[in-house]
Formats: sequence, structure tokens, C-alpha cells
Amino acid sequence: MAPRSAEASRKTKETDISASVHVDGSGKSDIATGVGFFDHMLDQLSRHSLIDMTVRAKGDLHIDDHHTVEDTGIALGQALTKALGERRGIMRYASIDLAMDETLTRAAIDVSGRPFLVWNVSFSSPKIGTFDTELVREFFQALAQNAGITLHVTNHYGANNHHIAETCFKAVARALRAALEPDPRQPDAVPSTKGSLKG
Repeated sequence: MAPRSAEASRKTKETDISASVHVDGSGKSDIATGVGFFDHMLDQLSRHSLIDMTVRAKGDLHIDDHHTVEDTGIALGQALTKALGERRGIMRYASIDLAMDETLTRAAIDVSGRPFLVWNVSFSSPKIGTFDTELVREFFQALAQNAGITLHVTNHYGANNHHIAETCFKAVARALRAALEPDPRQPDAVPSTKGSLKG
């Protein structure tokens, strides 16, 4: 399998973002978005997916964090889809129930080329510190749309909002790791009866 690495950038009047990924990495991250809690979540995404990630983001944080979080998801998704190319030789599907203390969250992934997000996650507070909890969904919506993945995330239960958010990122990370692993039984095949995972 060829090296799976790529970069993407996005510059608008609201944000200036660059992102790079190395799918077959060791989970090293170098993240600076200006949003502390989001940086922590992206570190978790990298560490538990074993995808090396570098992200630099400058956004209109004087307004709020929305544009920075959403556009980071767009850039990471675009980098990921570039890195995967034809998506040959991948396992394609994966799911995991991930526990963290009192919280349990499931992530299921189809690296299908067809973007879709099903989001069954609720928070009991609009904020985690200064971070808007609704932005967790916005990030995964942008990531799924631009990475061309079908993603289902369900929080079964949990009391602590930080834990709920963190299990979403960790569960998606572990599912991504499993879905993007090389399939030793069909290392050169596109895992689809259509012969294509381009949507």
C-alpha cells in the first residue's frame, strides 16, 4: 500500500487553516487552533486513530469558535480523502462501543465515499468551559462530509459533558483506525461490488 499522506488548506474571510494527515502514523499530533478544548479533542482523535495530524488554524474567535471548528473539520476531511485515494485495500467498515468512566458512546463508520452523519448525542449543558457543545456535532458533520464517510455516533449514556464529548472523539478515532487498516485478504482491491468508493 502506497504511503497515505496528504495536506489541505482552507482560507476564507473567517478562517485560515492548514491540515496534514499521515494515515499510517503513530498518533502524533501538532495542533494549534486557538480553541483549547478543541485542541484537546483533536489530540485524542489523532492519538487513538494513530493518524498523525498537524493543524494550524486562525479564525474569527472574537466572534465565537464556530467557524474555526467547522472549517478545521472541512480541512481535515479533505486531507483525509486525498490521503486515501481510491481507498484500495482498506477494511472499510468498523464500529466500537467506547467506555470512559460513566459514559458509553458508539461510533460506526463506512469509508464509503458517500458522506452522511447520524448524530444521536445530547449534552445537558450548552458549554464545556467556554466551548459550545453543539460544535462537537458541527465538527463531525464537516469531517464526514469532506472525508466521504458515513458516520453514526450514539451516546448510550453519560453524566459528564466533557466525558460525553471525549468519548465521541475517541470512539470515532478507534473506528477510523479499524476501518482504514489494510485488509490482508484483499490488499489491492476496492472493497465494493461497484468497484469504486468515490460516492
